[in-house]
Amino acid sequence: MKGHMNYTLLCDFYELTMGNGYFKTGMGEQVCYFDVFFRNVPDGGGFAIAAGLEQVIDYIENLNFDEDDIAYLRSKNVFAEEFLDYLKTFRFTGDIWAVPEGTPIFPGEPILTVRAPAIEAQFIETFILLTLNHQSLIATKTNRIVRAADGRPVSEFGSRRAQGPDAAVLGARASYIAGCAGTACTIADQIYGSPAGGTMAHSWVQMFPDEYTAFKTYCELYPHAATLLVDTYNVLKSGVPNAIKVFQEVLLPQGITDCAIRLDSGDLTYLSRKARKMLDAAGLTDCKIVASNSLDEYIIRDLLLQGAKIDSFGVGERLITSKSEPVFGGVYKLAAVEDKDGNIIPKIKISENAAKITNPHFKKVFRLFERESGKAIGDLICLHDEVIDESKPLELFHPEETWKRKTISNFTVEPLLTPIFQGGKKVYQSPPIDEIRAYCKAQIDRQWDEVKRFENPHTYYVDLSQKLWDIKQSLLKGQGK
Repeated sequence: MKGHMNYTLLCDFYELTMGNGYFKTGMGEQVCYFDVFFRNVPDGGGFAIAAGLEQVIDYIENLNFDEDDIAYLRSKNVFAEEFLDYLKTFRFTGDIWAVPEGTPIFPGEPILTVRAPAIEAQFIETFILLTLNHQSLIATKTNRIVRAADGRPVSEFGSRRAQGPDAAVLGARASYIAGCAGTACTIADQIYGSPAGGTMAHSWVQMFPDEYTAFKTYCELYPHAATLLVDTYNVLKSGVPNAIKVFQEVLLPQGITDCAIRLDSGDLTYLSRKARKMLDAAGLTDCKIVASNSLDEYIIRDLLLQGAKIDSFGVGERLITSKSEPVFGGVYKLAAVEDKDGNIIPKIKISENAAKITNPHFKKVFRLFERESGKAIGDLICLHDEVIDESKPLELFHPEETWKRKTISNFTVEPLLTPIFQGGKKVYQSPPIDEIRAYCKAQIDRQWDEVKRFENPHTYYVDLSQKLWDIKQSLLKGQGK
């Protein structure tokens, strides 16, 4: 989070011991390539959403070891003094490419690539992963919830259940990118521009002699933002009737019809339908009904299928913690090194678990779109210098079942990875958060509905180019040598 802490030492200790080792053995300046990718979409979904790049950029730009950092490292008695001297002037001097925030992403494809001297490339691993993993997780979960709401606004209400301050604030940021209308987290608005808003707590109602007085006082104070929490005592017997009385006495005489009630417990379908009838009968047809209380995409979907009369949702702990699957499994793997002449030498990690075998070499990713509909067909991972001829048919393999082939024609191609740093200098300006949010929505709209299913989504094609496939097979046959 900006301006609160020097995060330079927010790294795994072995990044430093490896760096010291590279330095002592003369390998520290060898240029290498690392890819960030993930293997599985959370919640069995069809796609994830990239988020967190802005914080990665901020970290890279401010990366430096101060005197306290050097003194601490010296106290560990494991680092060469020459290495500590090197760290005093340490800066990132390499190149980074990444997919823009808000981009739908799929397993196996690079979402960020680092080209840098070994010490630098290794050192930034932890922060890059924790940042992209966290915000991509929350963005992915949020978008599922937003899609379940089917056009109804969703607000993020989860700060008090988040795993620490940064998780609350950056989670609110990621949720806004992925489609939330706003957040209850005030500082997230101050720092990142995710609009803050809220209603009242049950304690407000309890502080007054009676519910009617609590509601009336609130409406007099906030006539243009009056959302009344109606379940402190009894929703249908007192809560809704008192809200109706106050709206009629305080707001309608001022010509204000924009108001709302909030349900935070009980059978939300039943209560919202009853409340809607009561509000409409009182002439308050513009009054909205807000619902909260441990919601997620499945509960919201079921509420709407059951005919709940809910206009917007507040979602807390199950969003801000991605409670159903709280880990985004992004990894950071070596893909290539350069020899002294600048030739790229591909590297591969081999495993008995086929899913953990990496894709070697310096790569780029193309997204292919059907020309007529504009919908995404699949992604193609290529060598860094390959081009795709849109005038020629192209064959894609199914990512999990290579016998499934799909020949496509009449398509357009867009590169996914964009330059972020070149020679240690930032060459990319993070867009304002509202632009990222609009971009995210537009890119998700380019995905087929079958990919957006919550259960058993269509598996999106992510294929390797023939050249990259051949190199991978050659390395596998040679066991990575």
